[in-house]
Amino acid sequence: MNKKTNNSDIKCDEHVDWFRQSAPYIHAHRGKTFVILFGGEAVEHTGFAHLIQDIALLGSLGVRIVLVHGARSQIQQQLDILDIRSEFADGLRITLNENMPAIEQAVGQVRMRIEAQLSMGLPNTPMADASVRVVSGNFITARPYGIRNGIDFCQTGNVRKVDAEAIKQQLENNNVALISPIGYSPTGEVFNLRAEDIATETAIALNADKLIFVMENNGVTNKKDALLQQLDLPRAENWLNDHRGKKETITDRETQAHLDNAAHACRGGVQRVHLISRKIDGALLLELYTRDGIGPLVTAGNYEGLRTAGIEDIGGILELISPLEKNGIMVKRSREQLELDINNFTVIERDGMIIACAAIFTFKKEQAAELACLAVHEDYQIHGRGDDLMQHIEWQARKKHMKKIFTLTTQTMHWFIERGFVECSADDLPMEKKSLYNYQRNSKVFCKPVN
Repeated sequence: MNKKTNNSDIKCDEHVDWFRQSAPYIHAHRGKTFVILFGGEAVEHTGFAHLIQDIALLGSLGVRIVLVHGARSQIQQQLDILDIRSEFADGLRITLNENMPAIEQAVGQVRMRIEAQLSMGLPNTPMADASVRVVSGNFITARPYGIRNGIDFCQTGNVRKVDAEAIKQQLENNNVALISPIGYSPTGEVFNLRAEDIATETAIALNADKLIFVMENNGVTNKKDALLQQLDLPRAENWLNDHRGKKETITDRETQAHLDNAAHACRGGVQRVHLISRKIDGALLLELYTRDGIGPLVTAGNYEGLRTAGIEDIGGILELISPLEKNGIMVKRSREQLELDINNFTVIERDGMIIACAAIFTFKKEQAAELACLAVHEDYQIHGRGDDLMQHIEWQARKKHMKKIFTLTTQTMHWFIERGFVECSADDLPMEKKSLYNYQRNSKVFCKPVN
């Protein structure tokens, strides 16, 4: 008689599995500095308590946190109550001097609400014993945005300087630094600033490990409206160039503004900028503590590295190809053989995990190269990694002055045919390879000229 599976056991297994998979990220993020931006809309949302709880959890896991909040919606509400009409230009509010008290009041109320949420510590709640100390201050020196195209923006300002040392001191004391969208000039003036600009300049000044934008929309999409998971700096800049000047919705403008800030942060030395939606419960944790995250990631360098393999990659390659070997898709390779051939391998690494590999073996006499052991992890087969590897192997063959490239396969014939390979005979193989051909396996041979 079969034993019934308990649903609670399944849930426990899933929880344990997720927790174990998150362990590398818990270790990696400890002691790192994250600048997190969220808008005033997030503060008004019913799910804001969950966001605050997740931020507090980051702190308990050793992350050094700088929070930058917006207050656009609250400022608008306050001005509406006072029957004050705002004018906008270049996407910025023109802030008249006489309106600053209302703006300061709105921003102050938002800041106090955030501080109150972070101070909660009731028993039997996620914030129990969190002990989050929040420090605000005059960390931002501002200057006037000035007169642009004849328009005087009055008390709307730009970030002039970030007091990075003062913020670092608070982080070293295990405090959360909270920064409002207000800046002060050396002459004592108060300016209304864009929170996105403050977050970006603060991340640059601190040389932060991550800048995280908690957005009102889902993020950056391609022409088919599919979410782009990863953009390096050139791709981000190309996306911005393609979308500037086109008909825009409010969502489009927000996406462009955040991506523009992300690109600026990367140019300023911030390695990774995350764009996540506040509408997804737990998005912050899913983005930071799972391998693939939940939203677009803009990187200054290569998040995924295509590189020549080394001895330290053998374990990852074996783990990748073992399922294919068991299913008879790939010829079994021993660890000893991999050690001998490792310099012939190219791998794609994603956050410390080998997700794809391929090898090249050359036969100088026949000026032929073999594309071998091409494998892509099943979770990453729809994003073109196989094509990237094949093109890299072809480039290597060209560099080595090979005239043709060939491969042997039993189950992926159409994939190679779609990429310009044609079926050949085993008799067309280089002599050395032909002598090793396994007629019992009966692999098909496909060839392609190297152009």
